[in-house]
Amino acid sequence: MNRFVRFVFVPLLLAPLLGHAALNVLACEPEWADLAVQLGGDRVRVSSATTGLQDPHHVEARPSLIARTRNADLLLCTGMELETGWLPLLVEQSGNGRVAPGRPGYFEAGRQVPALEVPARVDRADGDVHALGNPHIHLDPRNIAKVASALALRLAELDPPGASHYSARHEAFAAKWGEAQRKWLEQATPLKGVALIEHHRNLSYLVAWLGMRSEGSLEPKPGIEPSAAHLNALLKTIDKRPIRLVVHMTYQDARAAQWLGQNARVPVVALPNTVGGSDKAKDLFSLYDDIVARLLAAVR
Repeated sequence: MNRFVRFVFVPLLLAPLLGHAALNVLACEPEWADLAVQLGGDRVRVSSATTGLQDPHHVEARPSLIARTRNADLLLCTGMELETGWLPLLVEQSGNGRVAPGRPGYFEAGRQVPALEVPARVDRADGDVHALGNPHIHLDPRNIAKVASALALRLAELDPPGASHYSARHEAFAAKWGEAQRKWLEQATPLKGVALIEHHRNLSYLVAWLGMRSEGSLEPKPGIEPSAAHLNALLKTIDKRPIRLVVHMTYQDARAAQWLGQNARVPVVALPNTVGGSDKAKDLFSLYDDIVARLLAAVR
C-alpha cells in the first residue's frame, strides 16, 4: 500500500470511531436549551441566547449571538411573538438560511401547544399584547411534554443516524417527566384556589395547571411598568378580595411587589422564570421543584 492510499484509507476506517458531528442547537430561552440537552445528550451541542435572569422580550442582537446563529443547525425558540423584538434581526444578520422560519432548522415550541389568552383584537394602546396568545407556555409542565415529543422528531429529522438515540432519550424523559408531574401536583394540593397578583402575565399557564387564581397584575398594561396610581388601586381591591400572594419573577424589579405586599400584609414570592432563574433551578426538573417549594412556603 503506497503512502497516498494509507493517507486516504486510514482516516476513513477511523471515522466511525471518532463519533458523529454534534448538532449545533441555539435555544432562545434556557428552558428549551435544557430540553434539547435532555433529548439530545451527546449528539447535540447546545447554548442559550438568554439567561434565567433576563427578560426574553428584550435581548440585544450582539455580534457574538449573531455568530452563534450563523453556526446553528437548529434554532429553538418559543415563538408566539415572544422574541419578535430581536430574533428576526438575529436570523437576518446571521445569513444562515438553515434556521430561517419555515426551514427544518427553525422550531417554535409555541406551535406545539394550545395557547391561552389569545386576544380578540390587537391594539398597541392595550400594551404589549401578543396576537398569538400568552407566550409563557413553559410554565405548564404538560406543555413541556408536548414540546418534547415534537422536538425529538425534529432532532431525528435533522440527524437521521441518531433517530433511535433521540427516540430512546425521549421515552426515558417522558417517563421521568410524567412521574415528576404527579409528584408536583400532589405536593401542590394546598395551592388549589389560592389567589395571587403577579407582576406580568407570566403565570397564566402555571396558574391553570395548579388550579390557582390570578386576580391582577402589577403592570397596568402588559409591558408597562407599575405606576403608583395602579398600585394604590390594587391595594384598595385587595381589601375586598382574598389575595394571598404577590408574585414576581426573579428577573423583574421587586420594588413594586414588595411595596404592595408590605402595605397589603401579603407574602411576596420571587419565582424563577426558567432554568437558571435561581440557584436551585439548574434544569427543568429542579425549576419546577423550586417553583412549587417557594409557593408552598409562602402559603403555609
